[in-house]
Amino acid sequence: MKYLYLLLNVCSISIPLLYSFNKKMRFIRHWKAVLTSLTIVATVFLIWDGVFTKYGVWGFNPNYHLPYLFLGMPIEEWLFFFCIPYASVFIHYSLAYFKPKLVLSKKITQVITLGLILLLLPVVFLNFHKAYTFVNYSFSLIILVFGYYIGIQHLRRFYIAFLIILIPFFVVNGILTGTGLEEPVVWYNNKENLGIRLGTIPIEDIGYAFSMLFTNVMLIEYFKKK
Repeated sequence: MKYLYLLLNVCSISIPLLYSFNKKMRFIRHWKAVLTSLTIVATVFLIWDGVFTKYGVWGFNPNYHLPYLFLGMPIEEWLFFFCIPYASVFIHYSLAYFKPKLVLSKKITQVITLGLILLLLPVVFLNFHKAYTFVNYSFSLIILVFGYYIGIQHLRRFYIAFLIILIPFFVVNGILTGTGLEEPVVWYNNKENLGIRLGTIPIEDIGYAFSMLFTNVMLIEYFKKK
């Protein structure tokens, strides 16, 4: 099914985009901050994505995407870094709007963040030879450190929002990595990751999603103030 990857992108963003015009929440009023953030983060991740694609860390099954490639990646992969983050940060800001008091305490947030940092440090140092694991978790560590020192207020809500985001994440990413399909839409070279899968999803993808989304949240908050 050539349109599968495109369909996943469109379905992921359609409802959040529609509800962005809700008269009460009016998330669309932040479009400049959101679009600027998405573009910056997408640029960083697409460079990373392109290098990993070139060297076979992962790749794309032509049976599930359109035959239009740019820098070795299908057009759907480029759309992914706008559609999925938009839908995800919309969940975060919807939670902030409808449940403003639903946040973790600052102390608990600090403990969770320090715990994640201490968990990832040995993983990074013991797996420098595995490209996806090393680069992904190194970036996650940087984002967690930034979050601890300058973004703890945002992490207080984001940790809760991320647990909700993981629900559609497992659906979409599960399909992309082969759940219910004869072949995956996106394949991974297990020599470059830990080889641990949650269903069909490499465990590194959770760190990948966290880093990408929380970076967007921090940048959106920065640009909103501008």
